[in-house]
Amino acid sequence: MVKSREDVIAQFSELVNMSAEELQAWLDNPKSEKAGTGVGIESGHKIIEILKKNPDKDPEKYDEEDIDHMRKVVGYNSRHIAQEDHLKETKTREELANTKSTIR
Repeated sequence: MVKSREDVIAQFSELVNMSAEELQAWLDNPKSEKAGTGVGIESGHKIIEILKKNPDKDPEKYDEEDIDHMRKVVGYNSRHIAQEDHLKETKTREELANTKSTIR
């Protein structure tokens, strides 16, 4: 079932817990490369564009391209949060802090 526009916006706003500037600094940090490259880096830059374009998070200012990407981000993050929950059962805090899932 496809999430509604309102649900996607709400979940994106909850899950993307960095400002555009913080996310840019993270992407510029060599540690971010441990999370992967390519699609993830491109997605990060698209998130920055969305955050800069609509800093007040006005739901009316998101276009369909924004919503489509936000939907992908919500799905991706939701899957990784579920992985983290499983990893918490099998890894120490230090080990967890260094997993790709946590870094992402």
